[in-house]
Amino acid sequence: MPRLHQVSREENDSPLVETMYGLLFGDRDPVAEPGTATGTPGDWWSVFANDHAVFEHAVQGFGVYRGAKLDPVLRELGQTRAGWLVGSQFVYSQHCKSLRGLGVSENRIAAVAVGAAAPVWNDLERLVLGYVDCLITGMGRVPDEIFDGLRAALPDDELLELTYITTLYAQHAVMSKALRTEFDDVDERIVEVGAPLDFDARDIVRDISLPSAGNDEGGAR
Repeated sequence: MPRLHQVSREENDSPLVETMYGLLFGDRDPVAEPGTATGTPGDWWSVFANDHAVFEHAVQGFGVYRGAKLDPVLRELGQTRAGWLVGSQFVYSQHCKSLRGLGVSENRIAAVAVGAAAPVWNDLERLVLGYVDCLITGMGRVPDEIFDGLRAALPDDELLELTYITTLYAQHAVMSKALRTEFDDVDERIVEVGAPLDFDARDIVRDISLPSAGNDEGGAR
């Protein structure tokens, strides 16, 4: 379950939330009867409905990218790669579907996880994927070679759209993981794996100890 309260239809008093609930869930209450057409539970919406200003701002953000001039395939490459890099199963999965809806082949969708090194991309797509890596994992540190290559291929407004939309979806990916909404309601997988019952914790210190210089006895450095 998500970490925050889910707002039911009965609790809601926002016309915008009600409109979106109607579009996504029909007559159903999203808390009592979850599920969207894409196969998600839909709890991103019911969690964001806790704050009307946040909900409205998020919906307006969706409107920005739908009205963008940027080639939608390039836009979705940015969003999908951002979801994969952040580790959001929700954002990555949803935008794989969006790429498929734009007619992108299955081998190219699978190659988003590989990134710019995959041989399926053209030069512009490779630059876009490299740029996304710089935005997300490099936190905005972009070499001139990548930026200048994009600048030669895209007008400034489209390059701004690519930057904004990609980082917007990195935010969505981070928030989805933190709040455990949708497909990001998963337990932390990086945990200690227990040692055998007969293991003495002091043994690991002895195992990694190396002989000191000029000393035959092992000692931790």
